[in-house]
Amino acid sequence: MSSTFGEKIKISVFGESHGNGIGVVIDGLTAGEKIDMDKVLVQMARRAPGKDKTATPRKESDLPRVLSGMLGDTLTGAPLCAVIENTNTKSGDYSNLLSCPRPGHSDYTAFIKYNAANDIRGGGHFSGRLTAPIVFAGAICRQLLEKRGIKIAAHISSIGSVMDKDFDPTSIPDELIEKLNGSSFALIDDFAEEAMRAEVEDARMSLDSVGGTVECAVTGIEPGFGDPMFDGVEGVIAKAVFGVPAIKGIEFGKGFELSKMRGSQSNDSFRYDGGRVVTETNNCGGILGGITNGMPIVFKAAIKPTPSISQKQKTVDLQKRENAELEIHGRHDPCIVPRAVPVIEAITAIAIINILGNTE
Repeated sequence: MSSTFGEKIKISVFGESHGNGIGVVIDGLTAGEKIDMDKVLVQMARRAPGKDKTATPRKESDLPRVLSGMLGDTLTGAPLCAVIENTNTKSGDYSNLLSCPRPGHSDYTAFIKYNAANDIRGGGHFSGRLTAPIVFAGAICRQLLEKRGIKIAAHISSIGSVMDKDFDPTSIPDELIEKLNGSSFALIDDFAEEAMRAEVEDARMSLDSVGGTVECAVTGIEPGFGDPMFDGVEGVIAKAVFGVPAIKGIEFGKGFELSKMRGSQSNDSFRYDGGRVVTETNNCGGILGGITNGMPIVFKAAIKPTPSISQKQKTVDLQKRENAELEIHGRHDPCIVPRAVPVIEAITAIAIINILGNTE
């Protein structure tokens, strides 16, 4: 089993949801760069569980302990390793999953792939808990990107049928980015929050869960980055984003809507703006031929409902080799979309820094 991503800046995620701890090793960081750990902790707190009824009641401090690669606040150039301890586990809640896999979860496929040796507790290495070290790594990478004028922000685009406003794909102000970067329920239109929370609460009270979408944007990136055919910007970002648990779809710019348009509608017209080439619209999401065109990179990721729900579900008993009924216990998110926002930002930062290369 290997959970690594990147070539220029490589991350390796390790640990299990109910093991002693989880963490990440980051290779390729430039020595001498200063890191503001307070800013890192802000991002960790945005993802952390146990804040309100939209999330699992499991409480974890998610404080990363840096084992190597930093001296004070400065990167040393050695691999940066951080560990996050698991302090609030209830592994007994998962005992019935050893033989009865959860519908919609990786229990069955991991059972087959790893000959029943996989850690089933809390989903093991397949758990959303493993996104905490991703957020740590992304928080490091985004600070390095910000020094190059590149900023990343995401928001809850939808929960169930409730929608937020979309980014203006041609102009995303820094003030909006700062607002979203510090929010644990990130929205462009704050008036959508009440209806979104009601949607989650309805699912929770029905012993169910609900999914949604996250829209992410990258600003300040110059034209000319990305390599066709298989190392294009969409491909690199998509590979990284699909490493986040529960992601089931991604579209750049207008995405699938483009299939309904004519070329005259979908094409983004060029013009000069103060000596810089820009586009009138940004239907392509800032990418043409797998290469950045200088406009904001904009994409949406679809997040499925949490598979661990309290309703009884049909499954199979892998030991008895017969059909079975499963009732899941434990602490689970009725909706993971709000907590997924900083994760999408983080994994995007990791993808972008690999597209651009290091800060040298």
